Amino acid sequence: MSDSLSRRRFLAATTLTVPMLTMDLQSQLSPTRSVSESRPKTSPNAAVTGDLYPVEPSELARETVLVSHFDLARVKELVGAHPSLAKATWDWGFGDWESALGAASHMGNRAIAEFLLANGAHPSIFSATMLGHLDVVKAFIAAQPGIQRTPGPHSISLLAHAKAGGEAARPVFEFLQSLGDAGGSPEAPLADHDRAAILGTYIFGPASTQQVDVTVEKGRLTWTRKGTMGRALFHLGEQVFYPGGAPAVRIRFSEDGGVRMMTVNDPDIVLVGKMNRAPGG
Repeated sequence: MSDSLSRRRFLAATTLTVPMLTMDLQSQLSPTRSVSESRPKTSPNAAVTGDLYPVEPSELARETVLVSHFDLARVKELVGAHPSLAKATWDWGFGDWESALGAASHMGNRAIAEFLLANGAHPSIFSATMLGHLDVVKAFIAAQPGIQRTPGPHSISLLAHAKAGGEAARPVFEFLQSLGDAGGSPEAPLADHDRAAILGTYIFGPASTQQVDVTVEKGRLTWTRKGTMGRALFHLGEQVFYPGGAPAVRIRFSEDGGVRMMTVNDPDIVLVGKMNRAPGG
């Protein structure tokens, strides 16, 4: 076996696609404002003495995780004012927890990852993989056999984290690829007519937020409750899906008396929605 792939062969070999977040990340700071415009009106250095003090404000944790995907300057500003935010985590929906370091890791953002680690973020097999720390990754797997099959935030595989790390992580990519099971489980096929049949808006209550849009975003089925971030859907078969980052959740689509229905098991809470309109209707 050759000691390494050429850069061209390496890039050609990495056919794995990373699941895309279903909305533009920067837009998540505010529905209508840019990153800079959406920052708090008061300085982040201002004393935070709300009802939950000394718990860090949830909006700061959310923003820290969000900007850790792409904005080093803002990460430095937030962590500089509140050092504990280097360890911030956020649930994007259905228990799809992501840390600031996890965000930087699956995006391949080495500068942000290294800054967070230098300021107290908890290293993980995902950060080690993206950063190209082969010995650390091997040690993780030796200590916990099979851990390479554990997906990261949004159900992004360990192998995808290695791909995101680029050339620096190529030895890790090759090692994980040799294991044969670090790239995530394949999805069940979904016929075009079955996909088209479930697109639309499902109503499960009278309030404006009690509805779910099922759409196609960047080629992937997406489940979005009004006012929240969309969740990519992964097909298990027979129009049963799980949302990215939450493999225990089941979202089923069926037809009852000519009406399209959606049932969500999470796993004990059951939500049932009825299609309100056809796509584009």
